[in-house]
Amino acid sequence: MRALQARLAAHGVSFGHWTFLRILWQRDGLTQRELSEEAGVMEPSTFAALKAMETLGYVRRARVPENRKNVYVHLTPKGRALKSRLVPLAEEVNRLAVAGRRAAEVAATRRTLIAIIENLARNAARRGVSRPSPRKPSPPARISRSSRGSRPHRPRA
Repeated sequence: MRALQARLAAHGVSFGHWTFLRILWQRDGLTQRELSEEAGVMEPSTFAALKAMETLGYVRRARVPENRKNVYVHLTPKGRALKSRLVPLAEEVNRLAVAGRRAAEVAATRRTLIAIIENLARNAARRGVSRPSPRKPSPPARISRSSRGSRPHRPRA
């Protein structure tokens, strides 16, 4: 992932924006909620990313008169044009990732990963989870002024 992040950053695109761009290149005009679900992120995160992407000129958000509730997301020409520059970067990273592996090994790994993803999706559907649940942050460590520096840092869960 870092290999792709670095390549995207060289073109001024964050990994989070890449995720939404990839989805919109396949299915332009999704609602903001559909885009959140497809990307597997919470709606507030999607809202923030889309607001930034709109400022950058990659997308435009609009409501339609028949349904003022939904916000539809559309690529701009600038957002569509990024595809020809960014997809080759991802393809390059994919080639690097599987270098030296036989095609049969790569295919078997992909089948296994797809099966894992499908199993988890089925389990989530059975539990009635359609969107990712928000991560509950651990409570902040209480450190008195006199003990600062004497306690180890407590990592977040």
